[in-house]
Amino acid sequence: MKNGRWLLAAFVGVTLTGMMGSAGAQEAAAPAAPAVAPAAAPAGEAGKLELDEKAKEAEGQSASASNPMSFLVVVTSSGWLGIIIWIGLGGTSLAMVALAIDAFVTIKEPKIAPPDLVDQVREAMEQGDVMKAIKHCEDRPTPLANVLSAGFSNVQQGFDVIQDVVGVAADLETEKLMQRVAYLNTCANLAPMLGLLGTVQGMIWAFTTLATTTAGAAQQKMLAIAIAQALWTTAAGLCVAIPAVTFYTFFKNRAMKIILGMEGLTMDLIKSLRNVEVVEEDTEPGA
Repeated sequence: MKNGRWLLAAFVGVTLTGMMGSAGAQEAAAPAAPAVAPAAAPAGEAGKLELDEKAKEAEGQSASASNPMSFLVVVTSSGWLGIIIWIGLGGTSLAMVALAIDAFVTIKEPKIAPPDLVDQVREAMEQGDVMKAIKHCEDRPTPLANVLSAGFSNVQQGFDVIQDVVGVAADLETEKLMQRVAYLNTCANLAPMLGLLGTVQGMIWAFTTLATTTAGAAQQKMLAIAIAQALWTTAAGLCVAIPAVTFYTFFKNRAMKIILGMEGLTMDLIKSLRNVEVVEEDTEPGA
């Protein structure tokens, strides 16, 4: 009986010990699972946040690449004074092109002293027919014809008076030609001044932005626009002034060369008026 009691007591002790051990194991294992789960969750969120930041950065780079600071943005963001400056630069460039084309067409020898007119006047003067020479000049109203007409119209006043009248008429025609060329010089002087005004405006705007705007993306954008305004207006002024100066110098030299040739040709044609007598034709009927 004692042995049976000892066996029963041992069996009950072993059973209780196993139950307590299994419960302790469950209690020890239960907190381990939540400890692993919270550790894994922040790692996943951090990776997700990092991917979101990279995506946003890529989107920002693509947006900045697709929307660069264009010339139109610089013009429209330069204020009312900047827009007026750009209108002035545009008008100056158009005027320079129009004046250059006009000079190409008008300032050339066939337009100023046509060879056929010279031949006709020379032939009339060899025949001693001043009225015929005047008629040829009236039919071809060119600078040379105007100068010759002034001399032929005063043939009765003597050769000295003819020389003076021809000199005055030649100076007048020279002034007319040089005025057309002088407008190119005006464009060449005006365009850099407008560009310099735009540069000063851009620098004032840039320093004002530094003084009044908090550092950040907005300040950087305004600074970039102000500096771009300054550089664009300077470049535009030079782009107009350089060809304008070139055209002015070229056409001025061409005009002076043609004018000197016209004056020499005029003196050659009127020197025969020393001994010419004017005989007016009688146009009355029945004469």
